[in-house]
Amino acid sequence: MTNVENGNSKVHGLRITDLTDLESGGKVAGAENTTDAITLRRRKFRVRRPLYVSLLRAAIMILILSGLVAFAALLWIYLGWMFVLQLLIVIVIVYFLFTKKYKWFYVAAMTAPRDLFALMGYIKILLYMRRQNKNNNTVADVFREYVAKHPNKTAIIFEDEEWTFEEVEEYSNKIANIFKSHGYKKGDVVALFLENKPEFVCIWLGLSKLGVVVPLINTNQRLSPLVHSVTVSKSQAVIFGTELSYAVSEILDKIESSVALYEVSSGSSKHLTDSTDQRFQNLNVLLKEAPSTPPVISEECSHHDSLLYIYTSGTTGLPKAAVISNSRYIFIVVGIHYVGGFRSSDRFYTSLPLYHTAGGCMAMGQMLLFGCTIVLRKKFSASSYFTDCKKYNCTVAQYIGEMCRYILAVPPKPSDTDHSVRLIFGNGLRPQIWTEFVERFHISNVSEFYGATEGNANIVNTDNTVGAIGFVSRIIPQIYPIAIIKVDETTGEPIRNSKGFCIACKPNEPGAFIGKITSNPSRAFLGYVDKAASEKKIIHNVFKKGESAFLSGDIITSDEFGYLFFKDRTGDTFRWKGENVSTSEVEAVMSNVTAYRDVVVYGVQIQGQEGRAGMAAILDPEHTLDINKLPNEISHVLPTYARPIFVRILGKMDMTGTFKLKKNDLQIQGFDPTATSDSIYYLNNGQYTLLNKESYEDINRGKIRL
Repeated sequence: MTNVENGNSKVHGLRITDLTDLESGGKVAGAENTTDAITLRRRKFRVRRPLYVSLLRAAIMILILSGLVAFAALLWIYLGWMFVLQLLIVIVIVYFLFTKKYKWFYVAAMTAPRDLFALMGYIKILLYMRRQNKNNNTVADVFREYVAKHPNKTAIIFEDEEWTFEEVEEYSNKIANIFKSHGYKKGDVVALFLENKPEFVCIWLGLSKLGVVVPLINTNQRLSPLVHSVTVSKSQAVIFGTELSYAVSEILDKIESSVALYEVSSGSSKHLTDSTDQRFQNLNVLLKEAPSTPPVISEECSHHDSLLYIYTSGTTGLPKAAVISNSRYIFIVVGIHYVGGFRSSDRFYTSLPLYHTAGGCMAMGQMLLFGCTIVLRKKFSASSYFTDCKKYNCTVAQYIGEMCRYILAVPPKPSDTDHSVRLIFGNGLRPQIWTEFVERFHISNVSEFYGATEGNANIVNTDNTVGAIGFVSRIIPQIYPIAIIKVDETTGEPIRNSKGFCIACKPNEPGAFIGKITSNPSRAFLGYVDKAASEKKIIHNVFKKGESAFLSGDIITSDEFGYLFFKDRTGDTFRWKGENVSTSEVEAVMSNVTAYRDVVVYGVQIQGQEGRAGMAAILDPEHTLDINKLPNEISHVLPTYARPIFVRILGKMDMTGTFKLKKNDLQIQGFDPTATSDSIYYLNNGQYTLLNKESYEDINRGKIRL
């Protein structure tokens, strides 16, 4: 390790005399001063100190400690133990005051009950998952246990139908036997294109008994997006409802002729008319002849086998198929059950689409894995929400944030409080309406959760903290492998330090939410069917070399107590007048001041100006919005830089199945009045003025300053 060159000892290429020269006043090129140069060199090169130096330091430390102990002993002898104790207390207090360590103890004391409750839930989750993994159980295996326990208990209530656990099992067995006889086996892919109804869960449950993977296709898709969903998943067959047969007919010439097509009618429409297309097989006829006994399979299904493909909502671009294994499905369901405060005796109400994680996993999974009863509605109705909950004696109801806004817009009525709902769970309940909602409808508990379909980390707000989507423990943050890292809010790219590692955010500092990928199967990132798309969601060398994590793409903030708050999606935040504007926050405020109308906010480019100007598209098909009152109302709730410069009044608006507004096309059109027949206004001297071609050009030329 040590060489001799020109009479000077060298350690890793650095001469010891170099440090001597520096310490005696020498200079190094590029260094501000001598101290910087020494620090720079010492960081770059680790110089080994002689052994006697280390021994000398150790001896000095031992002498100092011995002296302190001897001094304390003398005080004890001559002044008593009480004096020593008081002195130690004073020293500790002074230490904490000067180092500000007392804040940690204050936070720990305030959050300990919350953390303890969550820890107990997390332990239950781990024990449950360990048991299912040990037994190699699939979703169908766990469900079969509840069929044996209470075969005649109501599993699903839908309109005028009630399905028992035994009926769900028998229908799913019939599906399994039909497709087994048609040659389908483990690893094959059969897509499901069906509206909300009991048959939905029965069909994919039956196929899972063969090990067949089932892509759940959004029923709003048509033409190219529908073709994409069928082809990207490599589906060998599609099962669809009679109500969607026309959508399938439209794409027959665009999908492979080898794709088998099965048409099925629901229990409410027993008679399936003869299809005009000879490619459609009548599944109802096949069901009548199929045995309801469990299928005999040659290849056993596993706890870690793929179960479903669930597509992202597709607010921009084509949807991606996220892989959901049996273990992943179970973890999602069990996680919200234990941490969210559910009971096996609960009756759940959901009107969310079953092709998404919220309705299809978190809600329906309570029936499959915990023996609960699910009250299922075909489509969401704001006016019927709490009326249905009362009618069916529901104790837990599911929501997404947009639904809560619609429900609030319904005029008050007796069913607002005359119900048995003790808890609501979901995601996206905005803080701007949170308190109003729970007070009006007398909701005792809210379990707001956060987690991406394809992600590997879910979090839950367990103690009704308004606006929080969950929390991270300040006492033992390592217990759950999540973090918030600094990113470029416009590109979403992680910001790294000089060593190439990600930087953890401090309290109240916005950053991207990540879930660390560990050896624990429940922490694995299964990604998408498209492997290239999966790789884009993984970041490497997070806080240390070789560490990987799932990058959510969501901007989150954490307060000093560890509560997490959703801010925006990366790419949705835009910069105007030197300030970052969160589209999510502005949308919430704009919706409130426009009587809970649908609002989407985005940034648009103005020629010659830095950043992007805010633009709000407001759904107002009946043209009842008073545009003249709007500037005054938003001036009280939004800072100047966040107030929309442009407002577009929409006659109609495309939405996803979870009521998310699609903004991609709106962003492309910008504020050009010739690109749409909608009315566009611009903020002019404190009022919104109708935009025309001339004023549009004047804004871009800089003649009109905004």
